[in-house]
Amino acid sequence: MALDSLTRPLHVVSSSSQGGGSLIGHRTRRVRAINRNSIRGDLASPLGVAASGLRIRTIFAAFAAFTAALAVVGPAVAENVAKEKGALDRFDLVVLDAGHGGHDEGAMGPSGLLEKDLVLDVTRKLADRLRRRGVRVVLTRGGDRFLSLEERTAVANDARADLFLSIHANASRSRKPRGIETYFAALEATDDEARRTAERENRALGAAAPSFERDDPLAAILGDLIETQHLQESSEFAKLAQHELSAIRAARSRGVKQAPFVVLMGVQMPASLVEIGFITNPDEEKVLRRAGLRDAIAEALADAIGVFADRYDARRGVRKLGATGH
Repeated sequence: MALDSLTRPLHVVSSSSQGGGSLIGHRTRRVRAINRNSIRGDLASPLGVAASGLRIRTIFAAFAAFTAALAVVGPAVAENVAKEKGALDRFDLVVLDAGHGGHDEGAMGPSGLLEKDLVLDVTRKLADRLRRRGVRVVLTRGGDRFLSLEERTAVANDARADLFLSIHANASRSRKPRGIETYFAALEATDDEARRTAERENRALGAAAPSFERDDPLAAILGDLIETQHLQESSEFAKLAQHELSAIRAARSRGVKQAPFVVLMGVQMPASLVEIGFITNPDEEKVLRRAGLRDAIAEALADAIGVFADRYDARRGVRKLGATGH
């Protein structure tokens, strides 16, 4: 990739077979230009070249899903976007991502409960509830199979969803930790526990979160892209989800946190990841086996999505279906 391509403002574009270009997604996505001299100065010495090369490769790895998703979006999708130009952007589609799957079992509880099975069941229950409420749902996986990072994010980006929600169960070397926590993407983790949680989930996808020094110019590219990828709405939904989940009887809230989850960085929509409990805690594993708790988790998340959808539409001037003006 040419150096100039890293320093020019970036527009996400797909070219058709006739050579034309069409904007991909609901809205224009733009990354602010950064100072070229700050990069070129870094390349003035052999050590600078090596360090910059490593950081550039790290950015590419972190956004492998992002670029892969753009590569598979063809002229047909761009044509549909053009047809919808001027249409109201109503909240109507959610992508649900059940973590792990296939050979990747995720965490295991003391009595053998597998994370991949638990989160798939909760995801299906949530999908059923959303569909009954009139929301369209796409599942990254509907069965016990492994999906790569690129495949998961491509599903969401191809669908041009209004929200991406990844569902997981937490784990710890100690059996004491318990409770529910919700995440949105950020370069820096809220705390060491949040960082370790992101590292564990990232490793399962064969990915690593980028690491940068303060004021690194290449971090500006990544940080700006996360910011334009609906950071405020991602944070808003995470808070709504945590609030609803915390209302479940006997649930312990661990709060809303931020961490560099690469699966959240690769999607072009508001995105959140929820850890529905510590499967490694014997007591929590026991209650997570119960259909009643799984139903309650699914209902809480459906309620959070409903509130978020209303706010999403209100910000865009979209009335509720059936509402009439005066």
